Amino acid sequence: MTAVTYREAVRRALRDALATDDRVFLMGVDVGAYGGCYAVSLGLLEEFGPERVRDTPLSESAFVGAGIGAALGGMLPIVEIMTVNFSLLALDQIVNNAATYRYMSGGQMHVPLVIRMTTGAGRQLGAQHSHSLEGWYAHVPGLRILAPATVTDAYGMLAPALVDPDPVLIFEHGALYHVKGELPDDLGPVDLTTAVIRRAGGDLTLVTYGGTLPASLDAAEQLAGEGVGAEVIDLRSLRPLDMDTVLASVARTHRALVVDEGWRSGSLSAEVSARITEQAFSDLDAPVGRVCSAEVPMPYAKHLEDAVVPRAAGVVAAARRLGA
Repeated sequence: MTAVTYREAVRRALRDALATDDRVFLMGVDVGAYGGCYAVSLGLLEEFGPERVRDTPLSESAFVGAGIGAALGGMLPIVEIMTVNFSLLALDQIVNNAATYRYMSGGQMHVPLVIRMTTGAGRQLGAQHSHSLEGWYAHVPGLRILAPATVTDAYGMLAPALVDPDPVLIFEHGALYHVKGELPDDLGPVDLTTAVIRRAGGDLTLVTYGGTLPASLDAAEQLAGEGVGAEVIDLRSLRPLDMDTVLASVARTHRALVVDEGWRSGSLSAEVSARITEQAFSDLDAPVGRVCSAEVPMPYAKHLEDAVVPRAAGVVAAARRLGA
């Protein structure tokens, strides 16, 4: 086991991918000479050269489109978009092109493209750099959506994503980059299809992912001090969703609370809540609860940002309202 930060785990995954397969290359704004806007790709240009680590012009539509073309041509591109907000400038390429090629070609064309982007708030970067739009992309057939919340997933998800015949979007929460964890020295690829129980409990199911996992675990610890056993489920994959793990937990706990940094209206939490209600209504002793970000553009001021995003105190309060 090696103690590394989330940022270092992603960098190690990139390095291993570049070293393992010559078809793999990384491209995006400032990924080379600057080392990445979040220092994730620091040192990779010097190690692999400018053909494998390519700085691009500041045009998301152009370099995502180039990634799609490279994938169609047999390469395995990893495209970095600085923040999820900027991915909207490439929405046509991602949703209308990358996501549809395999279906529209009758399976003759594949787009083995990985797009990495930073998501989430908590770093005082304002509304253009801080939103959580993963749920938008999880709405789109033809895409696989991943949200690694731990060091092991930050490292282990990249390798299987690269061999997926469809486009894979990996959302890395910016507030996690400095978080440390233990990375097994022999860790192989992780399963991209299943959720994981991060903490066992018998009184309440907390369903979360990405940057809200730490707050959910903190809330579970506080609830444990009150005699409430909260089971914390990390979805990890947002499309497809592993509802079997969630429903099995709800069958044991009879209460569910979904924690999602996205806005409440039309959110991923709404989808998870609806599926629990549709498929496990008779198991519930209370309505499904949700804790989401306030429905405002993300503020810059720290005290306002803290008030907007889900925190442990808000999760605990919501759990109490469910009678847990």
